[in-house]
Amino acid sequence: MSLVVTLEERVLTIRIDRPEKRNAIDPATRAALKEAWTEFRDNDDAWVAILTGTGDKAFCAGADLGATNPPDEAFAKTHFSAGGRDELWQPMRGISKPIIAAINGYCFGGGLELALASDLRIASTNAVFAQSEVRVGSMVGAGGSVNLLRAVPQAVAMKMLLTAERVDAAEAHRVGLVSDLVEPEALMARAKELAGAICRNAPLAVRATKMSAKLGQAMAPDQALEVERLLWGILRNTEDRIEGRRAFQEKRPPEWKGA
Repeated sequence: MSLVVTLEERVLTIRIDRPEKRNAIDPATRAALKEAWTEFRDNDDAWVAILTGTGDKAFCAGADLGATNPPDEAFAKTHFSAGGRDELWQPMRGISKPIIAAINGYCFGGGLELALASDLRIASTNAVFAQSEVRVGSMVGAGGSVNLLRAVPQAVAMKMLLTAERVDAAEAHRVGLVSDLVEPEALMARAKELAGAICRNAPLAVRATKMSAKLGQAMAPDQALEVERLLWGILRNTEDRIEGRRAFQEKRPPEWKGA
């Protein structure tokens, strides 16, 4: 199997397991990742996902160029067919639950796009980033040109997109591409620590907050505020919101039901 998926204490860990190929994505891995995101979305016992790669050499080096030749079909046929549009990254964008990318080593091309589609990005000190598609005669096609400009300053993003130059972990942390920088051996411990901190919060509140933040990025401020207010209203009478207040008053840990 090119993917290892485990669930522990409400955290679903998705690990790309092709270290001999720098965890590059071939068709089998692509299909397995699609299934994993569906499982995460639909599993009520999974509140947070951690996406990572096997070993400390690579998070994901992008597409496996030796195993992913262009299809014979016309682009229009694949683009407008069922599942033809971005069947790997699109499900990530439709998930309301938080996704943490734990990045070790190479994070290139489609691997960086996977990281950018996540909600939190943490990295080990040996991580290296590049949006490298132009070096092989291609271009970003899964959100790289959009999400990178939203993640870091425009000048930094455009330099990465147009030169395909590599950015080391320290620079990625400095410009805000990642939030946390740790030694390689501490990467998964930090990812699980962050996941645990999220899981201690009310799950519906976390998901509504993510939705408000994501939708608000593409809206005018007054529209974003209205969406935020509506999501707040949806949460107002939930069992968990009432439980949160009771637990505070009674000075005890809340017992979340996701309801």
